[in-house]
Amino acid sequence: MRESIKSFIQRHYDLITPYYLKLWGEHIHHGLWLKGDETKEEAQENLIRELINLGQIQRNAKILDVGCGLGGSSIYLARHLNAEVLGITLSPIQAKMASRRVTEKKIKNVKIIVMDAENLNLPPDTVFDVVWAVESISHFPHKDKFFKKAADFLKKEGKLVLADWFQREKIKPEEREKFIEPIEHGMLTPKIEAMSNYEDLLENEGLRIIKLEDISERVSKTWDISIKYLKPFYRHIQRLTGLKTR
Repeated sequence: MRESIKSFIQRHYDLITPYYLKLWGEHIHHGLWLKGDETKEEAQENLIRELINLGQIQRNAKILDVGCGLGGSSIYLARHLNAEVLGITLSPIQAKMASRRVTEKKIKNVKIIVMDAENLNLPPDTVFDVVWAVESISHFPHKDKFFKKAADFLKKEGKLVLADWFQREKIKPEEREKFIEPIEHGMLTPKIEAMSNYEDLLENEGLRIIKLEDISERVSKTWDISIKYLKPFYRHIQRLTGLKTR
């Protein structure tokens, strides 16, 4: 039987997360270069701060961190905003490692659990000020299911704050085949959408777009750096497992 995309993503992150932590750090997402001379870690925290500012996230907010990875954003939000954060991930290994880091750093208001974001199974009276999703939604086969669930768990004035991978608007079929489809295959993203597709999905759930920004040019340096860090690592993983991630 062909392995489902979700089980493949789970297995992928179960396997490579320890390597990610060692080679890439606690933030498994792009950096945002504002001056150009920041370290990778400084740029990654720049992205978190940018999203906090764009979302106007208040202190003491209750936040759901979707696809929390190693808990980097969850810990940052708890430390700097005194937020109460629930981090969810599909990977039991990520959840275990993130929970260990929360304990080691003595963070009291972060909890990490294993959960499928497309099927949020939380008590019906649960509500959040913010649903935070950084470079995770592109992994979801059924993004509409996630946005519907996210809307259900947001307070009336709550906010969905996200950063993700997008394809250019009105891309030609031959361009999509050449440039986008290899990324979808290699990075386990079932379908990379245009930003307008997300807008439609959000508006269908009664969510209003407050701010939308393309930051591609300011995050592209991530890829130059990642080649140095991750290319040998992926070759090693492929040899060990046969995983086709490129």
